[in-house]
Amino acid sequence: MHRIQTIIDKEWAEVFKNRMVLFTVSFLPLVFTVLPLVILYATHSGSDILGDMPDSADLPPQFLKLCGAVSAMGCMQIFLVNQFMILFMLMPLIIPISIAAYSIVGEKSTRSLEPLLATPITTQELLIGKSLAAIIPAVLATWVGFTLFVIGAPLVGAQPPVITYLISPMWLLAILVAGPLMSIVAVSFAIMISSRVNDPRAAEQLSAVVIVPLLALIFGQLAGVITLNLQFMLIAIVIIAVADVGLVYLAVRLFQREAILTRWK
Repeated sequence: MHRIQTIIDKEWAEVFKNRMVLFTVSFLPLVFTVLPLVILYATHSGSDILGDMPDSADLPPQFLKLCGAVSAMGCMQIFLVNQFMILFMLMPLIIPISIAAYSIVGEKSTRSLEPLLATPITTQELLIGKSLAAIIPAVLATWVGFTLFVIGAPLVGAQPPVITYLISPMWLLAILVAGPLMSIVAVSFAIMISSRVNDPRAAEQLSAVVIVPLLALIFGQLAGVITLNLQFMLIAIVIIAVADVGLVYLAVRLFQREAILTRWK
């Protein structure tokens, strides 16, 4: 654990000197937290217009699945909140990519990789340390953003059923379980890319491919093809966990210390 902690401290000391990484870790969660609150406030401030909405029973089926017997206003807010979940699931994907993609190839550009690989530290310890250095800030930023969202929602006019929905098992599973698992996917993929390319920008751009499945989920949800519910979240968690095991295994197998040093001489 001491070696892993040393790697984490080293990563944070170097990576957070990068302004783009600092921007991603600090500004992105702020935007993804404030934007839903602004939209919720807009629905509350426009309540006079929305007062003419039909009763819940007359709303489309996708609303009814989420709302139950709440008012039309509460139903709309719950429907909007369900879309916001994607924003909080993007955070643990985007943030660690910026850190992990820089972790290997960035060290080569600063010529600090060779001395590191020459130490007695094992490949597993090295990758665990680098992975945790990227995952921890992403997960903490997501949790803090979600906590602020839950606290701020009633302040901007979210109705009580909306708050209850935000702390429902589906949301808690998405934030507390699926989020960290998705961070492991993003970091493992980014490390594999970072260990194979020579340019930090190329590493970050290629690593961003891991976001594509979530984008497909966004469009599927907007089109009404996919509905985020507890069953969907449980299935997604199992799939992501299996993907984590496979990607971590590949990341360790593909990270060849001698080949990296020889190819990048």
